[in-house]
Parts: sequence; structure tokens; C-alpha cells
Amino acid sequence: MIEGLHYQNAYVTRNVDQAMAEFAARADVRLAYQFEGTTDLTAGGATYRQTVKLGFAWVGDLQYEFIEPVDEPLRVFTDWLPDDDSLKFHHSCARVTDWDDFRRRVDQQAFPVVFEGEGAGGLKFLYLDARELLGHYLEFTAMPDEVWARTGGR
Repeated sequence: MIEGLHYQNAYVTRNVDQAMAEFAARADVRLAYQFEGTTDLTAGGATYRQTVKLGFAWVGDLQYEFIEPVDEPLRVFTDWLPDDDSLKFHHSCARVTDWDDFRRRVDQQAFPVVFEGEGAGGLKFLYLDARELLGHYLEFTAMPDEVWARTGGR
């Protein structure tokens, strides 16, 4: 299942502040922001609470996401971290417009669901394990247009 509008490449790091500073020094960033957030995730029928530091930088219409795990019981990001403060590619992300239709079809395709959850303003997200085919995870999101615009999407 590979579909939607690809708008993001995401990297894990041990130091989001450093990653954002180094990236901004080398890229034509039109919008950048950071925050730390805690989200409830569903995986395998159980609920987990995850805290990560996030940095986002838009270059044109591509968003770069930098993820620093703080408290991550599922270890999807933590187990992927490099040994130092460098960046390591983790996943790409695509926006889908009809979440209910997309979610129904997720259970009929080959990539396992890693986890899913919801964020502020009606954001929904889901990770698929596409490592066997692509060498990385796939994230899919759905969000109202006003949330998309607030995040920097055009």
C-alpha cells in the first residue's frame, strides 16, 4: 500500500536541536518549528503513551521531520537511532484524503501496522512496516485542510 501525497521524509536523531540548526544552515527553509509531545498510540490492541521531541522544516513543498525519542515503549524510533547525534532516515509520509476508506484497506494489504494514533485538530496517523520492500517504514496521515495549512502545507 503506497499511495497519497508524499510530503515528508523523516529522520531519527539523539539531538533534535542540533539537527534543526545544522539543517537550517544548509537548506532553504521556508518554515521551521519544534516541540515536545506526548501521544497515545495503539499497537496490537494495546495502548501506549509515547513522548518525542520533534522538529519540522519545510523546503519548498517537502517537509523534513526530525524525531528524538524521549519515552518510547514501542522502540520504533529508539531502536533505529544512530550511535551519535547524526541523522538516520526512518520513514516517508504521505497524506491521504479519505481516512475511513484508507483505514479499511490497510487491513487488506501486506505491510503490517506498527502503530496508529491521533493528534491535535483531527490529525490521524498510521505507520506501516515496509522495511522488507523499501528498507524503511511508511507513515500515512489525514488532517483537515486548516491543520494542513497550520503545519505549513500548501
